[in-house]
Amino acid sequence: MRREGAWDRVSTAAGVIGLMAFAVAAFTPVAAPLDRWMASAPDAGQADAVVALGADVDPDGRLPEDSLRRAVEAVALYREGRAPLVLMLGSRNGPASEAESRARLAQRLGVPASALLTEPRGLTTAVEAQRSAELLLPRGARRILLVTGAHRIARARRLFERAGFEVLAAPVPEGSPASNIPGERLSAIGRLLQELAARALSRLRGEV
Repeated sequence: MRREGAWDRVSTAAGVIGLMAFAVAAFTPVAAPLDRWMASAPDAGQADAVVALGADVDPDGRLPEDSLRRAVEAVALYREGRAPLVLMLGSRNGPASEAESRARLAQRLGVPASALLTEPRGLTTAVEAQRSAELLLPRGARRILLVTGAHRIARARRLFERAGFEVLAAPVPEGSPASNIPGERLSAIGRLLQELAARALSRLRGEV
């Protein structure tokens, strides 16, 4: 009985701590300093190609918000004349290919097929960097505008530099933990934690 009572108290305390942590995360900008530390600013300059990192795709080929943002930013950079070539990355989800869905979108937005490349086989950023090198370096495209979430640029830059590229950052804004909307704040904190875990894993693997 005493043991059960002790476990009940521990469970109650854990629940209270969890609720307090949730409230702090959802209703205060506690993670804003981490957000500022992890985010990267855009680089100026021309490049040989725009490279849009993969995010996700629905099984029916629809692009979720993060993927759509990156694809649209890649198109905008091309239309601004920052680079003559666009490489859309993104793996498959069943029959759907994120890279190919993005390429179709880019063509609808005015990018000619002759200026588009796709690579649907990259499941991690490290693999995407290697596949991009295989496609672009033989074409003489060494200087790239790298499009991904603002908090992911630092890790992605190191991986692409290791693959042989000169990288210009083209970060896409992501949700901020300083948002006034609790749901958006929690989603942003989740992305920050996910990227911190990805950085740690990359170091353990010796990728960066």
